[in-house]
Amino acid sequence: MREYLLTLCITAAVTYLLTGPVRKFAIVAGAMPEIRARDVHREPTPRLGGIAMFFGLCAGLLVADHLTNLDQVFESSNEPRALLSGAALIWLIGVLDDKFEIDALIKLGGQMIAAGVMVMQGLTILWLPIPGVGTVSLTQWQGTLLTVALVVITINAVNFVDGLDGLAAGMVCIAAAAFFLYAYRIWYGYGIENAAPATLFAAILMGMCLGFLPHNMHPARIFMGDSGSMLIGLVLAAAAISITGQVDPDALKLNLGGSTRDTTHALLPVFIPLVMPLTIIAIPFADLVLAIVRRTWNGQSPFAADRGHLHHRLLEIGHSHSRAVLIMYFWSALVAFGAVAYSVHSASGMWVMLGVVALSFVGLLLLLLPRFTPHTPRWAERLVPPRYRRRRATADEASATSAGETSAAETGEEDEGDRAPIPAGVNGATAIGARSRFSDRRKAGSSR
Repeated sequence: MREYLLTLCITAAVTYLLTGPVRKFAIVAGAMPEIRARDVHREPTPRLGGIAMFFGLCAGLLVADHLTNLDQVFESSNEPRALLSGAALIWLIGVLDDKFEIDALIKLGGQMIAAGVMVMQGLTILWLPIPGVGTVSLTQWQGTLLTVALVVITINAVNFVDGLDGLAAGMVCIAAAAFFLYAYRIWYGYGIENAAPATLFAAILMGMCLGFLPHNMHPARIFMGDSGSMLIGLVLAAAAISITGQVDPDALKLNLGGSTRDTTHALLPVFIPLVMPLTIIAIPFADLVLAIVRRTWNGQSPFAADRGHLHHRLLEIGHSHSRAVLIMYFWSALVAFGAVAYSVHSASGMWVMLGVVALSFVGLLLLLLPRFTPHTPRWAERLVPPRYRRRRATADEASATSAGETSAAETGEEDEGDRAPIPAGVNGATAIGARSRFSDRRKAGSSR
């Protein structure tokens, strides 16, 4: 466990430290697209955050290769090299898209090629454990098609939810944490070495997301762009592919005696690799399916962008930006960790299901309270960055504000400069100037 934690910390540190310089590079390179009608942010924000995340991935793999208990993963398996090859290719495509806005079909082709590169190096699904049937071996073409399909679906599902500050990185981090617990239990608890690469991939993925989140939380100073969203989607898919079909029922030494129900519960650790990838991307996948159905129903292309995603709908019903992100975090954690808890405590599955139902009820209550805005407690304000603290108006500011209101009321005029944004460059820029402040709360580019 210490080696995994060290790898996670190194990956997070490298990603965090490189995000600042990458942000300045993105500003100089002009990777700051204009604000579109469907965007939520109000100021041009640099992209290319995936550059820092990719170098964090490389640092994590390099550190793991020199650790005593993890170097065997690189000696006995070619999967880390396959992951690095596919990640480098998808990262280059994402960087080009962040800068030049390449066509959606070209990106889809690049995603399939990246998945094919990983398949050629051994990162593929060889067989599937199917409940009621047993182990089903796959042919080379079947395994390749299934692997490519899983990679493409996961990449696009993660890319679809990358619409709010900190949303994609946080949801993938939660999914990676749940997957790490499951894979580590299979590797350490049952002694199955085939689960070691998946455990390593999940730890590195958590480090990439945790290192990038401080720069990407609302209000975001930099976006990961397609170079980051497609990268973490590919790493998440690689972790699922690495462990799917690699769990041997005989190696688990399960007690398969008794009734059919007891046998099914005992085989849950074998069948859970089929369910775990689906639960990890359940929320992004649901958003993906709804978006395709919505756009096709309206006569649009499935790749056409709109403002109908789940996070957009949360904003429309009255939730703040931060609350919408936290609600999406809640549902992702509920689905992912619920599946892990059910696989671990299969004998008490009823209690796990009751707990999931109770937490779902809490989540529904949160959805019905869009006007409630949580605040950081006074005693904890020193533990959070200054931009997350509540502002305290001083006596001088209060008197100046009241004097200004009185003057405006007497003259009957309103200063036009109070409504105009203060030009300050880029959102959250520290190298250019202070953050612009907008009194107009309407979304940029929107007719509302």
